[in-house]
Amino acid sequence: MGISVAAPGFSGSIIAITMGIYQDLLRIVSNPFKDFKKNVKYCIPLAIGMVISAVVFVLTFSYLIDFYPKATYLLFIGLIAGNIPVIYTEIKKCGYHKHYLIGGVVAFAAALALGVFAMGTQSSSSSDVLSVSWYLLAIGGFLGGVTVLAPGLSVTMVLIIVGVYTPILFAAEQLLHLNFTYFLPFAFFCVFALAGLVLSSRGIRYTFRKYPGFSNSIVMGLMLGALLGVLISSLQISDANFTWLLGGVLLLVGLGISILFVFLGKSINNSEKF
Repeated sequence: MGISVAAPGFSGSIIAITMGIYQDLLRIVSNPFKDFKKNVKYCIPLAIGMVISAVVFVLTFSYLIDFYPKATYLLFIGLIAGNIPVIYTEIKKCGYHKHYLIGGVVAFAAALALGVFAMGTQSSSSSDVLSVSWYLLAIGGFLGGVTVLAPGLSVTMVLIIVGVYTPILFAAEQLLHLNFTYFLPFAFFCVFALAGLVLSSRGIRYTFRKYPGFSNSIVMGLMLGALLGVLISSLQISDANFTWLLGGVLLLVGLGISILFVFLGKSINNSEKF
């Protein structure tokens, strides 16, 4: 899930679904003080893993996007594509209904349009978080928090659309290098992200419990739209360092990682039944 902090087009909530912990996370975030000690015990190892992953991938993606942007987006495509069978399985459990298709198509079109727009505007955003207005940081943080628990939606894509992705990624990288110049705007952003996460959790939990088939159809549409949007945008990037060999390798790496998570999630879920 920590990968989604830095990777455009990649949804941390899809990983949570794959690993079988999504409903538990919704329950905890929507009512954190019920069984508080149990919730803390559950979240500590998850938080440790996310922080380690986020630190590693903030540094990794900062480097890859700077020097190998086209190949990096092919890595993102692999990460997204490997999770599609998981959502398809969830839809099949609920049976088929015509309105599922309508929701999926609308979600696909919206994600495709937003994905292409987001990738197209990423390069134009300033990397200096101090030049970003506080209200924009607040909006970006809040929408990013809402997106965390919305399956199929990428937090970083939302941040790119708002225009704060590059500055926040830069600020996070500088903090990791112990440069605290950007601490206040970064903390301000995080406070609003937490507010968006908590305030949206109950609504998302209710929707998926009440209308699981329709909700997962929308997720499928969002994932397919994001996948195609990232692919179209990646092909338009001018990258002197790009080779199809490197791009193909990273695509397969992303696909392999996401498929590995699928099997790992199934193994964990099966072991918990015994």
